[in-house]
Amino acid sequence: MAQMMVNAQPPIGSIAPDISLPNEQGQIITLSSLKGKVVLLDFWASWCGPCRISNRSMVNLYNQYKEKGLEVYGVSIDVNKRAWTKAVQQDHVSWLQVIDNKAANGNELTQTWNLRYIPSTFLINREGKIVAAGLEHDELENWLKRML
Repeated sequence: MAQMMVNAQPPIGSIAPDISLPNEQGQIITLSSLKGKVVLLDFWASWCGPCRISNRSMVNLYNQYKEKGLEVYGVSIDVNKRAWTKAVQQDHVSWLQVIDNKAANGNELTQTWNLRYIPSTFLINREGKIVAAGLEHDELENWLKRML
């Protein structure tokens, strides 16, 4: 896992701090626009081996639950947009992707979410509250079965 900044993460049960970032086409997508869906917030990067493994394992889970109300909000902290888009294609990622090419050096986003490492995930309920963080694949699937 790639190391990041150290602080406390937003607490479980709190409203998820909003994120406003561009997708590949430059359109700004906010995390709050997904309220009403169960959202897996996923911080990752193309150069992060564990992130890429996580992407590939998420494909089937996403395809299984997207029609039931799951959305993944993938936040890349890549500096290189081309590497990011290539990784999205290689990993067959079909969920929502945005990029923050300043996050790799630490910025407001990494401070707000207090990212210590990537991949770093947060599960957010339909009301916009964080219900879990850092779930392994099986744990995530159990949460999704209960929530959807």
